[in-house]
Amino acid sequence: MIVGNCWLLLKSIAPKLHHFIVGLPNDCKYILAYTIIVLALSTGARYSEIMHLKWRDVDLDRGIAILENTKNNERRALPITSHAKELLTTLYSKKQSNSDYLFPRKDGLAPFTIKKYWEKAVKDAELEDFTFHDLRHSAASYLAMNGATLAELADVLGHKTLQMVKRYAHLTEQHTSKVVERMNRSIFEG
Repeated sequence: MIVGNCWLLLKSIAPKLHHFIVGLPNDCKYILAYTIIVLALSTGARYSEIMHLKWRDVDLDRGIAILENTKNNERRALPITSHAKELLTTLYSKKQSNSDYLFPRKDGLAPFTIKKYWEKAVKDAELEDFTFHDLRHSAASYLAMNGATLAELADVLGHKTLQMVKRYAHLTEQHTSKVVERMNRSIFEG
């Protein structure tokens, strides 16, 4: 998938994912899948990072999760806000398992897998070639379009270098122009 077009696809998938979950409110597995998808889109975290989260890593009062198992083996803080925080708070209050995992399998010994729920959601949304990892790219694109700098993107996504986030640079150009325009108005228009 072309990273620059992720946000266009999300306009299509987001309402359909919402409809997908609202239709099955009593099925715990669908609620888990929906929460995982929202967490991925709202934080830019990788699938493996989300799936290996344990309740001891999450502080809902502070709105933060600590990722211990990252791709680059560096510990990273993951801000949990808004809808994702609401979903995790609800998930915690309805926790039925003694598992340490946020998203446990039925036996609680390993993380749940959303493969069949993800495939159904993507199919129902009539999307082609849209992978779970595209949620990470979409989160980065949204961050860039909302004014995040490349350094902030690297920090949020857990990249060690700015090289990895340069693919989103074109999305920050419009924001940069607006920042420079505001500065110039401040200086020259008093």
